Parts: sequence; structure tokens; C-alpha cells
Amino acid sequence: MTGAPSLAGCLHSLRAVIFDTDGVIIDSATVHAAAWKGAFDACLAAVGGQRPFDPVDDYLRHVDGRAREDGAAAFLRSRGLDLPLGDPDDAPGTATVRAVAARKEELFSESLRDHPLVPWPGTVRLLAALRHHGVTSAAVSASRHATELLSAAGVRPFFAAVVDGNEVNRLGLPGKPDPALFVEAARRLGVPPQDTAVVEDALAGVEAGRRGGFGLVVGVDRTAGPYSATALRRRGADVVVADPGELLMPEEDG
Repeated sequence: MTGAPSLAGCLHSLRAVIFDTDGVIIDSATVHAAAWKGAFDACLAAVGGQRPFDPVDDYLRHVDGRAREDGAAAFLRSRGLDLPLGDPDDAPGTATVRAVAARKEELFSESLRDHPLVPWPGTVRLLAALRHHGVTSAAVSASRHATELLSAAGVRPFFAAVVDGNEVNRLGLPGKPDPALFVEAARRLGVPPQDTAVVEDALAGVEAGRRGGFGLVVGVDRTAGPYSATALRRRGADVVVADPGELLMPEEDG
């Protein structure tokens, strides 16, 4: 008979784990990056003389893990474009930060209709093992789509709490690298940060976990690019894995 997988030693003293959604639970980071490229490239073309948005380098450096408007403003500033913030109801376009963000949202929603997202198998195995061992879990995301996508991917029941972009807006939580999103998730789980792990693929998210005083910060490096394991460690990751499934020990015969 095969026993349930054991948790890696770094998780043994912890009572809860908080997972970022995009790129950690669901294979959605590439879809977000492609939508940002469509929105940003139109903006860059409008001013001329700019190289296109890089969906790996620029995405990881400026956008990944941040609230939509924060990421849009950060990337545009990096190219010397100081667009006005605009109004919340700005139509998709290139004239304001909110217009660019609205265009990204439009492109992302279109892509989801054609390409349903699935969870990462290694993460699902870890979630099942955590539940077996009595460790509670939460999911967080700056995206307003997160709860919907977790449900569609069939993994929502694993999480005792989800703090998504809708909750971020409702509560007025600052975006990463501020730890507020993770702290709120830990509060909902009823577990203090020092007894909780954070699992993140974004540099800003790893930094948020470190700033929040969490007991373990796990960086997920799926890119092996210039902002990979070394950058994640520099921002505060205690452990870096290529997939959360690496936080499981091999199954043993019982």
C-alpha cells in the first residue's frame, strides 16, 4: 500500500500555507503577459521609438504580482512614459494608465474564452498533501478573476480562504511588495504570519512575504531566466523550487 506523500522538512513547523494564484496555482502568468504585451505595444507604438514589451523580462521586472494599475504605471515609467492615471471608467486605449490597464483586461478576458486555464499538477499534489496533514491553505491574487479561475480549474475547495482583486479593492489593501494581501489571508485562516508559509513566483510577492514576517517564503522559478532563482533569493526567498511539488517527499510504501 502506498502512503500519502510527506511534506518537506521546511514545512514541518508551519500551520498554514498561502499560495499566489497566477503562475503558482494556475498556469495563467503567460496569458497575463501576452495580454499586457498587446496593451503595452499599442501604447509604445503610439509614441514611437520604443522597443516592444518583453513578455518575460519586462513582465517579471515591472508587472508580475502587482495590482493591474500599479503594474501598468511601473512599466510605462520604466520607458519614460508618464501617462495620467485617468478615470476608473476609461475605455480601453493608450491615453491613460487606466485605459492601458482596461485594454489588458479586455485582451485577457478574450483569451480566457478561447483557452481555459488548468492548475499546475505539482501544486495540486502539494495542496492535497497539505490537506491530508492538516495544514490549512489560502490563495491570493491581485486579479479580480482569481476566485472564478480557481473554481473553473477545480481547485477552489482546497482553500479555506481566497483574497482576490475584488477583496483588495473592497478593503483598500496596498499592492505587493506591501505584505497586506498575505497578512489579510493569514488573518482569515486564523494563523499568525510567523507560523505561515508564502509560496510566490513574483519578485514583488516574495519581497512582500519577507516584509510580512512570514515563517517561510518559497520562491517558484518556472522561467530560469535572468530574474530567476538568484533574484528570488535576493528579494527574500528562503527556498527556491522549480515547482511547488518539490516541497513533497517521495511517497513511501506503508
